[in-house]
Amino acid sequence: MATPQLQQPNFLLANLKTDWTIKPLLQRCQELVKVIDDNPAKDLHLIFPWLVESIFGSLDGVIGGWSLRFLQARNNEYNIAMEFLDPSGPMMKLVYKLQAEEYKYDIPITCLPGPLKASIQEGTIPDCPLFQKLQLPLSGQMSLSLSFNPFEYYMFYFAMSLITQRNHPSGLHISTSDSAYFTLVDIYLKYFLPTEGNVPLSPFSDIRATVPPPAARSPSVPFAGYGIPSTTLLKRHISHQPSASADPAALEIWRTETLLQMFVEVWLHHYSLEMYQKLQSPQVKLAVLQYRLGISSMHCSPPAPPGYGTLSTYQEPFSPTEEHVLVVRLLVKHLHTFSNSLKPEPAAPSPSAQPQASPLEEFKRVVISRFVQQKLYIFLQHCFGHWPLDASFRAVLETWLSYIQPWRYTAEKSNPSLDGQNKNVPEKWAAFVQENLLMYTKLFQGFVNRAVRTDLVNSKNALMVFRVAKVFAQPNLSEMIQKGEQLFLEPEHVLHHRQQRLFLSPAHGGSFLSPRQPAEADVVFKVKSHVYSLEGQDCQYKQMFGTEQRNAVIQLVQLVAQAQQTTKRMSDCSGEAAAKQSYLSWFGLGSSDLNTTYTGGELDETGESGKKTHEHLERALDYLCQIFRLNAGQVCQLMGTMATTKNDVGSNQLPDCIQGQNGLILTDLGRMQIINGLRRFEIEYQGDPELQPIRSYENAFLVRLLFWIASLVNRRFGGHMDALCVRRDFLGRLGQYYFMHDTPSERCRKSPATRRSLERHLGPRLSLRLFASYRTILAILLLYLLGALFSFGPLSSTSLILVAAFIHGLFMTALAEKQKKQ
Repeated sequence: MATPQLQQPNFLLANLKTDWTIKPLLQRCQELVKVIDDNPAKDLHLIFPWLVESIFGSLDGVIGGWSLRFLQARNNEYNIAMEFLDPSGPMMKLVYKLQAEEYKYDIPITCLPGPLKASIQEGTIPDCPLFQKLQLPLSGQMSLSLSFNPFEYYMFYFAMSLITQRNHPSGLHISTSDSAYFTLVDIYLKYFLPTEGNVPLSPFSDIRATVPPPAARSPSVPFAGYGIPSTTLLKRHISHQPSASADPAALEIWRTETLLQMFVEVWLHHYSLEMYQKLQSPQVKLAVLQYRLGISSMHCSPPAPPGYGTLSTYQEPFSPTEEHVLVVRLLVKHLHTFSNSLKPEPAAPSPSAQPQASPLEEFKRVVISRFVQQKLYIFLQHCFGHWPLDASFRAVLETWLSYIQPWRYTAEKSNPSLDGQNKNVPEKWAAFVQENLLMYTKLFQGFVNRAVRTDLVNSKNALMVFRVAKVFAQPNLSEMIQKGEQLFLEPEHVLHHRQQRLFLSPAHGGSFLSPRQPAEADVVFKVKSHVYSLEGQDCQYKQMFGTEQRNAVIQLVQLVAQAQQTTKRMSDCSGEAAAKQSYLSWFGLGSSDLNTTYTGGELDETGESGKKTHEHLERALDYLCQIFRLNAGQVCQLMGTMATTKNDVGSNQLPDCIQGQNGLILTDLGRMQIINGLRRFEIEYQGDPELQPIRSYENAFLVRLLFWIASLVNRRFGGHMDALCVRRDFLGRLGQYYFMHDTPSERCRKSPATRRSLERHLGPRLSLRLFASYRTILAILLLYLLGALFSFGPLSSTSLILVAAFIHGLFMTALAEKQKKQ
């Protein structure tokens, strides 16, 4: 009887694999529910890894699974998948069943994000508790692996599917916020990180009492990877509980901790091995500790090796998708809401009777600083430095703005009377601003560096500048940032002196009645610890309100003013051109220029859209002046410069260039002039005009026929045409008028040309392509009809047309000669 029992799981797995390929999702889920309910954990143990991979896809991206990222709410399978994967659904019941039996599942380290994989291979085990479960290879095996319990294994695959599954269905528009994956992330965060009450216990009563948390970790394992060293929350939570019956939710907080660690490590841990080792190095940890104790690291810490410096030196070429960033933003927003739901500490009747906070409340207190701050800063700075200069950067921008505005995610109701204006940032958030100083200052500098290289005439780029300027213009925020910079730049000898005074008793000159000094010194330590733990102990900090950054902002203000003028000019010109074109189109007299040029900016920036862009730029200009206190004289001077530049735009001046070996080369100033629509080249076709592509308003047969006729004439009489056009008298100028004839000096004023195109000389030649245009044909037919009304025959009408064309040529040649003499 033992043999059938050993073969049953394999037989069950084989049946499930067979049904998986031929049955619809609804039927598969119904059968899985029955299998999970009817079979014990020992039979489900072998099914679990295959089932997780079949749902979320393989870690190498070959197996797509259910493609939750592309499953939309309008799809029939959406509700089926959501019900099956719900925190109280059948899949989680399977997880809890296996968790009760303490099964383990291995994950090869080759499937981890790049820095984690490289650090483990180099022999550096991460400090994160999730990666303390490294399994040494058995004899004959070469690969390392991590041993996860069922809940960790499930959440790892769920988090990794955002990174590994990148095959987008062709021809299908996907809305990230409506996808099953995005919705599941939101549901899991709200379930395992609740803002009200405790983490729900296992909803399955039959196994609730048998689902133990993972084994308590040793106190020697710190949370150094997340900031301040401390013992694990789980260890402290369990040890503080007298019994499980006193607070059963304390035994369930391990799920909250595990889920958050998985999301942070998988989604945000994308930088180089050198950067990871820098963050974990003894020098950095010692520097943080020394600054917390008020001891100068210059005198006590080992000297930093050469090149041991800022974050930008160690970043890897990782390109997260826009969807990845949007999911990270969802995580940030929920963590702010979760942290801000912390209950205020009740006043204790006596110092000895301090009330003990619940495990979840303790977790809320440290979740931002200990779990998210460091890796999110690295992730955002990497995106700021490597994201393309296009409108998709909006996702990164909103993630950053969500993090630096935690006051937006509080339960406090906003005042309706202040909705139209910026509200004061409450003073209680000063500590958050100061302890996240680099999130404000360093990333703002990165945004300014991006903004000055983008086309601010583009409505989406203008909106991003407006959004950032509006956020930083909130009253009190700039003062909080300046105060944080002052605290960081506090001289070390003054800091050391203050720290020594902290330990003085009243008998030795100290005072218990002056709490300001200890509190201020502690804030200084926190700010310095924050900066040095993220940027290294030898970082060169650039002040946000310093001279260098102020000059960069003034340059941005100038570009915003230029874009504002350009947007207004384009809006006016587009309106006039549209009205003129609509009027002339009734008579077929619209422009027929073969070399229509691009005038800069967006062609669709007309009407209300153009006005909105102009408004965003104008308000961004006001906000930037408020933040950096630019006086009215500086702004007026910039606007006067813009007025002069506007006149330069109308004079068709070329962008700033230098002469290279193969023609003109744009300088950085020239590129900036083109991006902001200040100057432009007259982009024209520089080959033989007769060989241009056939236009929509031309008859293809006539173009080819007339080109063949003109080519015969030019080959036969080309010498005579050259002799006629080189004459200096009136007849020579008349020949130049009728025959196509250009000079190198004229071509030099067009778009940048290569030396080969400049040296090519096209002599006088006959061109008949004009008569292949439908408009020309229509005009000639109208002339023949007019002649028929006056009883002129075809030959008479043809003669009159030719005579009129000859007289027109004589008149135009004489007029050009007269203007030349004047």
